[in-house]
Amino acid sequence: MTSTLTISRLTKRFQGVEALAEVSLDLGPGMRVALLGHNGAGKSTMMKIILGLIPFDAGEVRVCGAAPGSSQARMQVAYLPENAAFHPALTGEEQIRHYLSLRGESPRRAMELLERVGLAKAARRRIGTYSKGMRQRVGLAQTLIGRPRLLVLDEPTSGLDPVSRRDFYALLDGLAAEGAAILLSSHVLTEVEARTDRILILSQGRLVAEGTLAELRRRAALPVGLTVTPADGAAGALAAALPQARLAGDGMLHLACAQDEKLGLLARIAGLGAQVADLDVVPPSLEDICSHFSRRDGQ
Repeated sequence: MTSTLTISRLTKRFQGVEALAEVSLDLGPGMRVALLGHNGAGKSTMMKIILGLIPFDAGEVRVCGAAPGSSQARMQVAYLPENAAFHPALTGEEQIRHYLSLRGESPRRAMELLERVGLAKAARRRIGTYSKGMRQRVGLAQTLIGRPRLLVLDEPTSGLDPVSRRDFYALLDGLAAEGAAILLSSHVLTEVEARTDRILILSQGRLVAEGTLAELRRRAALPVGLTVTPADGAAGALAAALPQARLAGDGMLHLACAQDEKLGLLARIAGLGAQVADLDVVPPSLEDICSHFSRRDGQ
């Protein structure tokens, strides 16, 4: 299967400072990939290179089989920035009709696209009256024009309420199912955890980790948290049986263990029987994992 985006040993320097250093990655059709990292890690620089907005110093980049920024690549790539800006005097429908016309498509599709992003009822209102989240959805409608093979999304849920965020990711799921590759950058890591296939972590311009969330958890080998809820009157007995636990003010017992000790500890807690009312296992979050790999690279 032909890759949608291929980057090999990509290097970019700004006045002698390496913003990206020998970064390589490969995105196939239908893949949903999160690009994560601290501010200044190189995420925006990589996106600008993919879009053909800035040149690079070394390596190779192929976007849908073409050079980034070429007419062939531009026809197959859509981009949504963190802060989408549109003419405030135009309505949402007028704006999308305009973009459809520029792309050589029928302006009649405007309402269909606005409906897909939940803006049908506001389509004939001026964009100047829209909230930030609504303007972001206009931008998302724009990215759907031309049925792109690659979507590059920079903080795409900025300004969206929780329901709109859920709908947004459902839309991305549908686009991926149709074969579009999606590369998105986000600081809302709780969203990314469940809605992407692979995770890329940049730190100081280098790709320090890549894989599924499960793979990165195994590689990071961070402690697993467990929260035990004692049965009525059993808090003292449980604390004695689990001396490594910390008894919190809410009566819960909190423990942490290495990944390879998790099953043994779970069996031990289960063996306490009726003294345990409930048990929650809290794996390392994506935020913990990103901090781990970024910190290790810095050291």
